[in-house]
Amino acid sequence: MMKKSTFGAALAFLAAAAGVLTAVALYLRRREQELDEYEKLLFSDEYDDEEEDDTASADAEPMADPDTDSDISF
Repeated sequence: MMKKSTFGAALAFLAAAAGVLTAVALYLRRREQELDEYEKLLFSDEYDDEEEDDTASADAEPMADPDTDSDISF
């Protein structure tokens, strides 16, 4: 049979191992939630509309004012 001190050490080791595994599982769960939130922000449609508006206004040619247009001759 085992000594009481050996049994106590083995029991303490198992408790510590269970605590480490629990801490790792909780960390990974929280980290996965953070990454999911980041992914939602990264690929959300909210920012796609803003990009289209910016490129559309930058590519558009300015309209000429008919009163100041000097290309027309009479």
